[in-house]
Amino acid sequence: MRIHQYLKRMWFSITLSQKLGVYTAMVILIMACSGLFSVWVVDFATEGFNQILEDNSRCHDFEQAMEEETQAFVTYLRESGVENRDAYTHACAKTERCLMALPKDFLQIGENRAARTWSIVSSYEQYRTVRNRFFSLDPEQSGYITELYRIYSMQNYIQKYAKRLTEETLKSGNLRYENRLPSLSRIPWMIMIVAMVLTGVSLELMRLLLATIIRPIMRLAHSSRKIAENDFSEEDLTVKNHDEVGELVVAFNRMKHATEGYINTLKRNNEMAELLHREEVERIEMERQLNTAQLELLKSQINPHFLFNTLNIIGCMAKIEDAETTEQMITSLSSLFRYNLKTSEQFVSLAQELKIVQDYIYIQQMRFGERLKYESRIEVDAETVIIPSFSLQPVVENAVVHGISKKEEGGILRLHIWQHGDRVVISVADTGVGMDGEKLNSLKEAFQKRRTAKIGIGLGNIYKRLRILYENGSLRVGSIAGFGTIVQMQIPQKKD
Repeated sequence: MRIHQYLKRMWFSITLSQKLGVYTAMVILIMACSGLFSVWVVDFATEGFNQILEDNSRCHDFEQAMEEETQAFVTYLRESGVENRDAYTHACAKTERCLMALPKDFLQIGENRAARTWSIVSSYEQYRTVRNRFFSLDPEQSGYITELYRIYSMQNYIQKYAKRLTEETLKSGNLRYENRLPSLSRIPWMIMIVAMVLTGVSLELMRLLLATIIRPIMRLAHSSRKIAENDFSEEDLTVKNHDEVGELVVAFNRMKHATEGYINTLKRNNEMAELLHREEVERIEMERQLNTAQLELLKSQINPHFLFNTLNIIGCMAKIEDAETTEQMITSLSSLFRYNLKTSEQFVSLAQELKIVQDYIYIQQMRFGERLKYESRIEVDAETVIIPSFSLQPVVENAVVHGISKKEEGGILRLHIWQHGDRVVISVADTGVGMDGEKLNSLKEAFQKRRTAKIGIGLGNIYKRLRILYENGSLRVGSIAGFGTIVQMQIPQKKD
């Protein structure tokens, strides 16, 4: 019990990066243990079986090859043509190969099988000598028939011993299987026990992550929504963490109190202004409207203000702790939010849009890992090319969210930009789930009839702006179910 409490206190005191490191290490350890156990189970269950099957196969191959050689011998005697001679020669060569492949190790196959095997080997050597000498005899000579029947007798003898060797091999294999059967019957119980232990460890790790990271962040999000609605009635958040999440909660509580005090001060000032300057109705009304606007502006800025401060705090802590990956993710996320919240220009350079796409892809690659691969080929000067703002990242996001993320094995996102006459062509292709013909035709019909509600917010917004801003601007979509989707935009560089 004391050990459990000690581990729990230590877990609450370590940093987020250390928590993720411990969790990753435990997951890898569990997977490694599961893999090693599976390999051991398979090796234990199949140990010796492959050898038994291979021995049976070699004995059967020799038996069958001997039968084919005997049949080819008879056929060649009846009709001594070139084709029959080649068939007989091939059959003899096959028999000798199969004979050489028979297992002969005494320690491996046992006394009985070894005796039968060497009996077959020695018999076949004698048979081969007699067989080769037979073809040099003249059919008219006396003793020709005697030698022929001697060969038939030796062939029958070898075939009989080959069958006995096969039976002995099968019998030996069955005996080995029956000896291992009691051990094999215990394997399902062992698998069940190991699976239960690994499942318990995994659930405990998930419970710790849920209690120390996910639940505090969910409570922060809930309180942020309340503050956005100008509701400061909730009690301060409390967590046991002494890591970045704990510092984030403390900073959030201070920010909430500061914001509440500022809003209350504005309200009191507004009330005092109304009491002191009642006679100046118009000026008082203007001040009241100004204060009200300030209140609404403050409320509307609480979420992004809190978000940027939060990201800055986490980014600083990640930098202090040398967590380069975490710092890069936070930097990319901050760039995305700042671009989305603060960019007011109608047109921007392609370089700006590519930077946001790069930040977005980096975050998604950290999320999906090897499932998401990104390739880009930019064949224009990104600094001089001008395109509508927010026209590239939403298309890339659609490809990731609706295409690649829904495919279990993930896929590749390819961005290709080139110059075609006075237009810049932007192609965003993915190898995701794609769309069937019916859904694609419905999308193209919505483009033609300008029913952007059926297209979606992202593509619909881009399509409408291209139609409004450029006379010859276009956006086209192609897709094949199970193979992927491609979105191509053509943006003139001179307004008509």
